[in-house]
Amino acid sequence: MFGCFRRLGCLVFLLIIGVLAWFNRDRLETIYRRYAGGPPSADTSAVIRVPGDWEPLSPEKGTAGQSKVASLSARSGPAYVNLTPSEASSYILANAIRQLPGATQQATSSVRGDRLYVRANIDLKQVGAAKALGPLGALLGDRDTVQLGGTIRVLRPGVGEFNVKDVKIGAFPIPSAIIPRLISTLRKGEMPAGLANDALPMKMPEYIGDVRIADGRITVYKKTQ
Repeated sequence: MFGCFRRLGCLVFLLIIGVLAWFNRDRLETIYRRYAGGPPSADTSAVIRVPGDWEPLSPEKGTAGQSKVASLSARSGPAYVNLTPSEASSYILANAIRQLPGATQQATSSVRGDRLYVRANIDLKQVGAAKALGPLGALLGDRDTVQLGGTIRVLRPGVGEFNVKDVKIGAFPIPSAIIPRLISTLRKGEMPAGLANDALPMKMPEYIGDVRIADGRITVYKKTQ
């Protein structure tokens, strides 16, 4: 009799385990794939990108960013739009990025806190990085990955700047005091009036009033009358 109760108790316990496993099957599958080394699930619709992820720049992302920003120009359009790092860098930051030799190749972008980051492998000799960095330049090769992190500021309608607050070349962080000197080697052509000494110039639609980066989000605001 007691053996029957024991068997019944085991059956109920197994049923409970089975129900819990069924309702948590997706989480269990993820854990299994992570530790078993299996291929990722084919369903990518539920992938959530978190702040700090690196996203590749592309013409398609630029078109998507342009479409979002263009909605601000409509009289009945939204007061602001949110862009992903790749949309912002592929569109409103495109002009600044083009000043980096070869930077459009395998360039990626990310947002961390209140800064937008862009990194790409560029020709350091072409931009004169070694000369700008002084003794640090001796540690550099001909090409390396350059990472720029900074904020976006609207100077006046149609003109903005990407204020570079931190730079890393390869594994070496560049001292903040040297950043303006390095940025000056990256600038090409005539610079707009009022441009900060640590900034790259940006062209943007005249109806953009402000660009804010906070909590991993890039928000572009319509210019108020």
